[in-house]
Amino acid sequence: MLRAALAGGTAERRSVFEVFTRRLPDGRRYGVVAGTGRVLDAVENFRFDADVLGFLRQNGIVDEPTLEWLASYRFGGDIWGYPEGEVYFPGSPILRVEGTFAECVLLETVILSILNHDSAIAAAASRMSSAAGDRPLIEMGARRTHELAAVAAARAAYVGGFATTSDLAAGYRYGIPTVGTSAHAFTLLHDRERDAFQAQVTSLGRGTTLLVDTYDVDEAVRTAVEVAGPELGAVRIDSGDLLLVAHRVRQQLDELGAAKTKIVVTSDLDEYAIASLAAAPVDAYGVGTQLVTGSGHPTSSMVYKLVARAESSDPDAPLVPVAKKSTGGKTSVGGRKWAARRLDKYGVAEAEVIGTGPVPAALADRQLLVELVRDGRVPAREPLDVVRSRHAAARANLPLSATQLSRGEPVIPTEYV
Repeated sequence: MLRAALAGGTAERRSVFEVFTRRLPDGRRYGVVAGTGRVLDAVENFRFDADVLGFLRQNGIVDEPTLEWLASYRFGGDIWGYPEGEVYFPGSPILRVEGTFAECVLLETVILSILNHDSAIAAAASRMSSAAGDRPLIEMGARRTHELAAVAAARAAYVGGFATTSDLAAGYRYGIPTVGTSAHAFTLLHDRERDAFQAQVTSLGRGTTLLVDTYDVDEAVRTAVEVAGPELGAVRIDSGDLLLVAHRVRQQLDELGAAKTKIVVTSDLDEYAIASLAAAPVDAYGVGTQLVTGSGHPTSSMVYKLVARAESSDPDAPLVPVAKKSTGGKTSVGGRKWAARRLDKYGVAEAEVIGTGPVPAALADRQLLVELVRDGRVPAREPLDVVRSRHAAARANLPLSATQLSRGEPVIPTEYV
């Protein structure tokens, strides 16, 4: 597309691209914007170095004029979007990218790959954290996804409400609090379970978490308290009927005088399993596979579409709305859009309002898009904790039915004006 646009004289036409989704994953009531911070880093660092240009030349992918253009590529346009951590709905203009056609079209894949992945993980994390209530969630999915995706998933999970991660790379890169426990291999390494517990407590202190389901849970809990005393930090249960076992372990710990020892459960948990354990004496959940695969929805189905372009390459040429008109549910709405969230008299969200004309006065202070990039530069970056808090506030501002795990339509409708 770039090569043809450069040759045809349309590459420099001012253009507006928007990222949105036509629908939420089946049964989901809201989406979560995540990955925006990573998008900003990617846009700022998007370059074509000598090795990449050599590959393009050697394989005849583009011609020399295009290679010359790519050699000096720097995105110099503007980006507006929903702030990271905000919720979104079908049609929401999650990201708006403005600049020349040439500089904007190159960013489609990198922007979508980040937002589709991270938003899917954050949405699953949000549902899980809602189901968990005040009980903390540990992200433990690094072994269940691509090694680079694992770090991004940990970041997205933190945005969605998880408290910690077991991925040290994510802790190093993004400052997410890290925690972890021993695996069954550590217990199996030793001649006796007691020896494994003793070694862990001696090395890490009585506040450590001991894994108690390698052999017999009752015996393991008894041994754990004998070794660490009532100051034992926690025990982890990773198999069996978690509801039943958690009740039994809690009773046993209390009888042994370890009333303050916490119970952590793992084992292929998702939001439904977490909700089913609400009445169990569980203190924390560790989630892996279902989280990093989006709990059945590993993508957010976001698209990147041209919605307006200038009539000519003249910088002052007016923008013309454009839109795809094909059948099959893939139509789009043309025009450079704004978005606002209308509240009811109780301050609860009741509609996502999207328009291309003047913003109604009643919605002027409820607009959702914020400036993210100006003339190719990022004016400011946010700490991840700010993003995480924003999501908690945005979710709390939705109708109560947003947190129901039963299937349903988006919790508020999208209205076009």
